[in-house]
Amino acid sequence: MIPESLELQVVTPERQMVREEVHEVQVPGRNGYLGILPGHAPLLSELQTGELSYRKGTRWSYLSIFWGFVEVLPGRVTILAETGERGEEIDVARARQAQKRSEERLQHVGDPKVDFDRAQVALQRALIRLQVAGKAGHTVAAGHQAEEPTHAP
Repeated sequence: MIPESLELQVVTPERQMVREEVHEVQVPGRNGYLGILPGHAPLLSELQTGELSYRKGTRWSYLSIFWGFVEVLPGRVTILAETGERGEEIDVARARQAQKRSEERLQHVGDPKVDFDRAQVALQRALIRLQVAGKAGHTVAAGHQAEEPTHAP
């Protein structure tokens, strides 16, 4: 019998970010995004930088995840991430500043003072953080300050 839900655990070295019963999970696997439903075949994969989303009923939640591993069992998904943030925790102004700094550094290709690979990773992180913050309800359009997400009563 296929379970109707699965237990999702998301853990970083600093804290347990999520532990709840959910109906669907999407993770940034090493070779692309993986969609996981209850009863999924066992799987172990490396994670890449990206957005982790999960659904409980009709409500979706979003996290930014940076590297790690995912273990999938028929009734459980365990994420061990190097770092991660909930969408509502993201400091949009800080992410926007990181994006700007990284883009400026990337314009100086060939400059021995610029670590090109590090600038690319920083830009990718900033863009993922902004994407996740936007899905969590923050205003992230260029030139706008972050706002608290609005929730229907």
